[in-house]
Amino acid sequence: MIVTTTNTVEGHAITEYVGIVFGEVISGVNMFRDIGAGLTNLFGGRSAGYEDELQNARNEALREMCQRAGNLGANAVVGVDIDYEVLGANNGMLMVSASGTAVVID
Repeated sequence: MIVTTTNTVEGHAITEYVGIVFGEVISGVNMFRDIGAGLTNLFGGRSAGYEDELQNARNEALREMCQRAGNLGANAVVGVDIDYEVLGANNGMLMVSASGTAVVID
């Protein structure tokens, strides 16, 4: 599956537009990551726990989007956009959504 943020795939012609596809992941961050991030915030540096969670959520959203495109018969997704939001009463949930247009290319 070819996935690109552009509206075309260089060297390939789009032969069919199948539809818009999405992948969404809502991930909770546990207490231990919150403690680690709080210490990082206090002393400075990067929060590896939050970075790992963000990367995992992004990869899962892209994987889900590609699976849905494949289920529609597409072999590529163009115009991909990834959005991030925080949710929940204390902003303790992370939502990552990926969207794009499922297409068939030659």
